[in-house]
Amino acid sequence: MSTSESLGGAPVQYTREGRSGRICINNPPVNALGQAVRQGVLEALQEALEDKAVDVIVMVAAGRTFIAGADIREFGKPPQPPLLASVITALEASHKPIIAVLHGTALGGGLEVALGCHWRIALEGTRVGLPEVKLGLLPGAGGTQRLPRLTGIDMALDMMTSGRFVDADEARRHGIVDEVVAAEDPQAVARLAAEQWLAGEIAPRLISELSPPAHAQDVLERYRRQLRRDVPYLFSPFRCVEAVEAATQRSFADGVAYERELFRQCMDSPQRAGMIHHFFAIRDTHKVPGTKTNERLTTLGLIGHHPLFGTLASLAEKAGVTLVDPEADDASCHSVQACLVAPDIGTDRYRRLRGVMPQVPLWIDVAAPDARWRRDSDIALVLPPHAAEPRVCELVDRTGHATHVQVLANTLRRLKRQVVVTRGRSVISALDTALRHVLNDDAEAQAAAWLANGWDLSPWLATESADAIERAEGQGAEACRTLDHAWQQAALQISTAGLVHRDSDIDVLGIQAFGYPAHLGGPSFRVLSGAGF
Repeated sequence: MSTSESLGGAPVQYTREGRSGRICINNPPVNALGQAVRQGVLEALQEALEDKAVDVIVMVAAGRTFIAGADIREFGKPPQPPLLASVITALEASHKPIIAVLHGTALGGGLEVALGCHWRIALEGTRVGLPEVKLGLLPGAGGTQRLPRLTGIDMALDMMTSGRFVDADEARRHGIVDEVVAAEDPQAVARLAAEQWLAGEIAPRLISELSPPAHAQDVLERYRRQLRRDVPYLFSPFRCVEAVEAATQRSFADGVAYERELFRQCMDSPQRAGMIHHFFAIRDTHKVPGTKTNERLTTLGLIGHHPLFGTLASLAEKAGVTLVDPEADDASCHSVQACLVAPDIGTDRYRRLRGVMPQVPLWIDVAAPDARWRRDSDIALVLPPHAAEPRVCELVDRTGHATHVQVLANTLRRLKRQVVVTRGRSVISALDTALRHVLNDDAEAQAAAWLANGWDLSPWLATESADAIERAEGQGAEACRTLDHAWQQAALQISTAGLVHRDSDIDVLGIQAFGYPAHLGGPSFRVLSGAGF
């Protein structure tokens, strides 16, 4: 009988089938490693170890993915036992072999859990990664010590300092997984994996007992040079290099202890706070308070020509949205639920179209920040300046029709846009104005200093050479202070004017539309965190 029934839907379930025990993680939607999951894995492991009928253990996950990482609801809170590192240590110490079957994604702590098992099988299409650096952190449950023992330090540093995902085939080539199978059901693969072990076809091993990776000083220095060139202002990528270097010089236990110390340093860094703030801020920017509809539009009219329209067209079919040109197809006019109107449409042409399509309830003016909205449109869709194919866009509610705005925001999210809903006036326009006030005649001289500290203003200024960046190191602090001051002032004015539903929406637009440094969290976050002027 499935233990899931007796446990009432517990996030971790243990079952036995023949001589194999199965630990199944079932914590939708992404099997995050919350406290209940960590505790459940330990309890299921203990049950499997005490089950005398079981010779091999398989770890698998229900749903669309293996373990996609930590539970974000625990971010910023005191850690609750058992710690993930302790869970992984217990898995690796098991006297019965543990085979991990991966599907979907195995990211962050999810990959670290898999590395604590004794054999790893991935379904085709699986992706693995250690993306902690994107939150100002490093892998803190043994990942910096185990991964290099499989891949060598070059591949390990590539993954950790970039946070990129690796597909199953690449993971197999580098030894991160031991086998890739063409299958769709991880539960069936788990059953087959147990049979493989019982038949002697799998030879489990402990990664912690593998030889330390070779100490390649040239590789370490190459990554340090690259980081100093590309992200000299970031803290955690350099700590990743230190941790991986420790894997080449220390025992496994000492390396794990050093990794933990570096992890604590990252946790204490204000960059970690800023990046996690941004991580949470991007989740709800499309929501209009007081509206709860999940409704989406199914037919959009595109009037005129705009680069955004081509991007939307490439995504429409998969998103279940039909795009039509009402001017070219009279028959389609009656099915159009909303019209996006490009800036090249003149006032007379616009009014004529509204007259022949009176049934369309929603007219959206696509505009640049500095454009004048001459039309009587209900919503302005404002795009960032200097962006050829922007992923972020702002919906300015001009008439107070919250439900209409929410439905359009839901639709654009389905079309892979990061939507920020504002009201009255454009926040992108306000931020663009504030930025241009700073970019005076002396801006070119300060551009290198801004770039060296993570402020990407290249769309507004000429690109500076590496020599100019090096010369600017001395004046970087004052130049960045001036720029930060302008941003924070703009954020206060925008918030006071009531243009946003959440102050964190200002931060998302600052970062994604204007290149504000993500590790600072955003101009509004800087005000609230006491960065001051």
